[in-house]
Amino acid sequence: MPKEVIVIGAGFAGLSVATSLADKGFQVTILEKNDQPGGRARMFHQDGFAFDMGPSWYWMPDVFENYFGRFGKKPSDYYDLVRLDPSYAVIFGPDEAVSLPAGVENLQQLFESMEPGAGRRLLDFLKQAAYKYEVGMNNFVWKPSRRVSEFMSLRLLADVTRLDVFQSFAAHVRKYFSDERLLQLMEFPILFLGATPQNTPALYSLMNYAEISMGTWYPMGGMHEIVKAMVRLAEEKGVKILLNHPVKQIDVTKGIANRVETYQGSFKADVVIAGADYHHVESKLLEPAWRNYPDSYWQTRVMAPSSLLFYIGVGKRVPRLQHHNLFFDEDFRQHAVEIYEKPQWPTRPLFYVSAPSKTDPSVAPEGMENLFILIPVAPDLNDPEETREHYYQLVMERLERFVGEPIREHVVFRRSYAHSNFIADYHAFRGNAYGLANTLRQTALLKPTLKNKRVNNLFYTGQLTVPGPGVPPSLISGLVVADEVAKEFL
Repeated sequence: MPKEVIVIGAGFAGLSVATSLADKGFQVTILEKNDQPGGRARMFHQDGFAFDMGPSWYWMPDVFENYFGRFGKKPSDYYDLVRLDPSYAVIFGPDEAVSLPAGVENLQQLFESMEPGAGRRLLDFLKQAAYKYEVGMNNFVWKPSRRVSEFMSLRLLADVTRLDVFQSFAAHVRKYFSDERLLQLMEFPILFLGATPQNTPALYSLMNYAEISMGTWYPMGGMHEIVKAMVRLAEEKGVKILLNHPVKQIDVTKGIANRVETYQGSFKADVVIAGADYHHVESKLLEPAWRNYPDSYWQTRVMAPSSLLFYIGVGKRVPRLQHHNLFFDEDFRQHAVEIYEKPQWPTRPLFYVSAPSKTDPSVAPEGMENLFILIPVAPDLNDPEETREHYYQLVMERLERFVGEPIREHVVFRRSYAHSNFIADYHAFRGNAYGLANTLRQTALLKPTLKNKRVNNLFYTGQLTVPGPGVPPSLISGLVVADEVAKEFL
């Protein structure tokens, strides 16, 4: 009889580990708390609008190709992918916006127009970043990080030196560029990693490589199309997905997890994999004797940002916006400090606007606009309605100033989402949106381990363990954990 695996959570990591284990011959059931799969990548429909609730950037297309390719499939078997051009726009003020074209040559010309010599230096920067991407995404992220010996090869030790692990991103990027606008363009992906550019390893220039050289893409129908594709593939492999099944306890006897209890029933298990919030699983689903980490450990973890989100349906088209728009019309450094160093609601926040209806007419009624607004904020903040309203008015005023037209009076639908929603929907530790910060002290072996040290058949996957937060890392996390389970239980 095939061994029975229970996976808690149908996010990207949960679907990934479930599909991989089913493909290896395990009998797999996913227990999902919410009424649809996808975790943070859920979608909701309202008044003819289709809103992606979470991830909106499709980067690292090679990771998706690799994932589906493992099972003899391609992304194109499930969804239509288009490359965005321009990739995104950066707004520095009401009268200054820069649209970043797709393709390195076009971007070189833009950089050169903004700073003489920057076009050539961009190639130098990308050459080094390409090496980091190759080693980082094809080697390091696939390490289960359970033993020091995984990182002891001579090649890996040499790579660590070349990867600039011990140099800050801020110092690294300033070797190539001096124009303040270019620096902000290059540093913007770092804003979501969990530290200021001054405290983030230069290793993460690999994200610039992914964005610039590999492109920014969009699956027609929305990011939830990836989830639908993964669900189809999982079910093709025999995975059973049970929605509206919140888990209340993992039963452990003599160091073995033997059952998973939900409010709808009990499920026998030979292996349990927690794709839900790691802290929640440890603190709420396990007895204290079986936990990897005490609460004091979690209180010392550095979290990546949370977010204040607005889903907005506008009863007309909104001019001047691209699909992705970054509003850098306030002080980048101050906002970063108010997220990471002195956590508080930001004084004058940067923010991001996605307008997928610019690319995809299916996500809004004809003649209308679908807007998704995100403000990165510190985790663990109170988010009362009056605070949300304050920031809605603040960002909409700046958005209207940029587009040159009123928007608020044409809004036909609005919904906000912040810390308390992340906690209610995902049991998110401290209301986080992105998991642990990618600091040097929370990398690889220093992340929460993917296997329970006291329960022999309990594993963890997702953004709070290796390799880290984000959609591609979550896919990889599931595959890595599946391989570890297969080594021990197949």
